[in-house]
Amino acid sequence: MNILIAPDSFKGSLSALKASMIMKQAFLDEYEGSHVEIVPMADGGEGTLETLIYATGGKQISIEATGPLGETITTEYGILGDRKTVVIEIAAISGLPLVPKEKRNPHNTTSYGVGEVILAAINEGYREFIIALGGSSTNDGGFGMLQALGVSFLTEEGSPVDQYGRSLQYITQIDWNTINPLVFECTFKIASDVNNPLCGENGASFTFGRQKGATKEQIIQLDQQLLSFSNLVESATGKDVKDHKGAGAAGGLGFAFLHLNGIITSGAELVAKEVNLIPAIKKADWILTGEGQSDRQTLYGKLPYYIAKLAKQEHTPISLVSGSLGDGYEQLFHYFTSCHTITIGPMTLEQCFNQAEELLYHETKNLARLLSVTKKS
Repeated sequence: MNILIAPDSFKGSLSALKASMIMKQAFLDEYEGSHVEIVPMADGGEGTLETLIYATGGKQISIEATGPLGETITTEYGILGDRKTVVIEIAAISGLPLVPKEKRNPHNTTSYGVGEVILAAINEGYREFIIALGGSSTNDGGFGMLQALGVSFLTEEGSPVDQYGRSLQYITQIDWNTINPLVFECTFKIASDVNNPLCGENGASFTFGRQKGATKEQIIQLDQQLLSFSNLVESATGKDVKDHKGAGAAGGLGFAFLHLNGIITSGAELVAKEVNLIPAIKKADWILTGEGQSDRQTLYGKLPYYIAKLAKQEHTPISLVSGSLGDGYEQLFHYFTSCHTITIGPMTLEQCFNQAEELLYHETKNLARLLSVTKKS
């Protein structure tokens, strides 16, 4: 039997690559004669860089950049196996996990480091970029990144503003002509499954502001600031994109990249193409995918659902192995042949994280035992 293992990361505990390797080992230990292929997956969020580097035989480049709180951090960008395409993961530069919970506040975070990493890659001669937008701690409309790329943002008195989200309220003038001209020699493919516009009740602030530490009062203020900021940018560039699908992704970084001629596309589709997922699905007799928690929200565009739709097109059975099954998981049976949770008995979240490798191994091994009997029958 040809087994394809293509999970997302189990956020907080296992990367997609680590989860894939554990699941493969479980099959090899239990199901003699099975042929197992792993295709770690991502959807533009955390883990996208690692997934693409593994799949294409690329490499990681270590670099120092400005972190989300303005500190210098050591981060990385990737070079795909084609040796010409750069992968930048927003979560690794200005990501929410890099900000302690007690310090989360969109007024005090910045996307400046993203621009620094882009410029570093440009200076190394690269012009093709894949940007994984998920996991940002910012809500600055990409202002910090644009500032690092050379755009001038000034107060009413003509003074430059600092790089943090709080500065949006003071910007009254924008000089777009100071941007590094090499930026417009580049192509930016934006991996994101977020379709929110920049502003309004479905925009960046109202949808994602709370998880980034914003209070209810701040969220209203942040939305108004993004609206004012976007009007200034659009006046400077002549491009009206604030209502474009995905403009509100990563706190408005989607909006900024649209002004750099970026093309926003489904993160899952982009990654699937780069890792050759569809040919692997066509060869599979059974598919395993997984994620940290599965519930009814899985059916609203999460990665396992995307893979399940591809499996259905090929009439291939697919099993979902998750850290936990939440409210409405019964709806998943319309798309998955079987659904499994790795937890055993009552467990705290900390216990689940600490034992994730062992739990995933044993549940996958149980599934391998079942499939081995199914094949024999």
